[in-house]
This record gives sequence, structure tokens and C-alpha cells, in this order.
Amino acid sequence: QVQLVESGGGLVQAGGSLRLSCAASGRTFRRYVMGWFRQAPGKEREFVAAIWWTGGSTYYPNSVKGRFTISRDSAKNTVYLQMNSLKSDDTAVYYCAAGEVSGIVTDSRKYDYWGHGTQVTVSS
Repeated sequence: QVQLVESGGGLVQAGGSLRLSCAASGRTFRRYVMGWFRQAPGKEREFVAAIWWTGGSTYYPNSVKGRFTISRDSAKNTVYLQMNSLKSDDTAVYYCAAGEVSGIVTDSRKYDYWGHGTQVTVSS
């Protein structure tokens, strides 16, 4: 049974940093894309970052490019999201996702497995 467990969320001041972790278990993920999404109250779920487990290629939307970095530790089966220069607009619940995604990695419907999310709150 696949499990994705996020951790590392919290309250941080604008301009600060947080690192989120996603511990993955239950299968091998070498053919998978691992993604981070976020959802703020009253808004749709938004793509934040993706990494191909094999090869380590990454992809970001313009809203976080240069501030967020996604990475993975294959030995620990863990994906990270380093978030720097945080803004109040980054406040949301952040979700880890996994899927054998081909094509558009920004589409949440492409992902098969999801974690329960971790809250990130950025105070201005």
C-alpha cells in the first residue's frame, strides 16, 4: 500500500524559509513523477513543483521558480521541497503526490497517490 507522509510545515515570517519532506513507501518509485501541490482556502489546488524520480529532472511554475527547489533522496525514499523567500501568497496546505505521469505534470489528475497535506502559513 502506497503511503505519502508530509512533514515540515509551520508558521514562518515573510522572507523566511521552510523545508517540507514527503516520505514515500509501499512501492518503488523509479518510474514515477513526484509532485508538490498546494491549496489555499477558497482556491483550486495549484501545482508547485515536480521531479522525475529517475534522472532527477525538475519543473516549476513561474510563481515559485527561483524560490522553491524540489529534490529527492533515493536512499531514504523521500522528496523535499525547499522554500525560500516565502510570501504571504504561499500560505496553503501543501500536498505531496506521486504518479506515472506522462505529458503534463502540472495536472493533479495525473497523479495516483496523495499525502494528507501539511499546513504552511506565512505571516506578513
